[in-house]
Amino acid sequence: MAQCGSMRFNSKYSLKKSFRYYILLLCPIKVSYKVYTQKGFYMWIADHWKDYEVLDTSSGEKLERWGDYILVRPDPQVIWKTPHDHKGWKQKNGHYHRSAKGGGEWEFFHLPDEWAIHYTLPFQKEASGKADPLTFHLKPFSFKHTGLFPEQAVNWDWFSGLIHEAGRPVKVLNLFAYTGGATVSAAAAGAAVTHVDASKGMVGWAKENAAASGLADAPIRWLVDDCMKFVEREIRRGNKYDGIIMDPPSYGRGPKGEIWKIEDNIWDFVGLTAQLLSDDALFFLINSYTTGLQPAVLSYMMNSTLTKKFGGHVEAEEIGLPVTESGLVLPCGASGRWQRK
Repeated sequence: MAQCGSMRFNSKYSLKKSFRYYILLLCPIKVSYKVYTQKGFYMWIADHWKDYEVLDTSSGEKLERWGDYILVRPDPQVIWKTPHDHKGWKQKNGHYHRSAKGGGEWEFFHLPDEWAIHYTLPFQKEASGKADPLTFHLKPFSFKHTGLFPEQAVNWDWFSGLIHEAGRPVKVLNLFAYTGGATVSAAAAGAAVTHVDASKGMVGWAKENAAASGLADAPIRWLVDDCMKFVEREIRRGNKYDGIIMDPPSYGRGPKGEIWKIEDNIWDFVGLTAQLLSDDALFFLINSYTTGLQPAVLSYMMNSTLTKKFGGHVEAEEIGLPVTESGLVLPCGASGRWQRK
């Protein structure tokens, strides 16, 4: 046991259960004048990757393996200054340097312009015969990104399982859909997917990922559109979906200059989008990154807008990635999940 101020805490961590780890609290949390000394809380961990790995973290940066290549990228969550003991720090293929004035730039060391990594969904592993794994094309570009958020695999596992087990046609809407990680996961499970993003370049990239994943002929609608306006039109058309996924940015602009601010728009947008759920809907997923929408906020919002109307239940937790060197977990935002059953 160790001390945290005048309180003790247990320095041990982790128990793996299903797709989650129990992460033991390093210190009791004081909320509403009550001290909670519960030993653990849930966190959803994306721990099924073979082609991706967080090797180490230190001093505002994370050391990652993307297939055969090692990248160093900034991460605001990494406030600790642990030793750079992992050999990958000296063997990196790319390093994104932040600028004191904002933004930054890449420095490359024998890194190709583009390469690919693969991911296999749980139902694909269990299926008889060989299923094509999901394939994602990567290319470092502005604002430190590579074209994929690996922590989202824990959500792909969840909703692809619901789709696969539904035993009926399933329609899924993916909003702010980026390069299509969720789109190809849903399509691989058998869903007809509508993929909506305001960036023509991101939609084109998502199409490439679908084709590389053996889904070129899958029933996917690719749309470059403002998500708010698209949802409003779908309501007028009377269209319904069995699953809805959204990855709203903190701030963004639509193709015609429409401004999106998550704090101002998310409540109304979730309520609006909920009108597109079918009478036999399976799920609704909302992801939050560094915007300050904590799990409790997502839970409150989704319970207020979804369970009152559709029943079912809501779960919301932090999501994270295991760190090889330390055995700990790097937090990567939060997700809220509603499902009928």
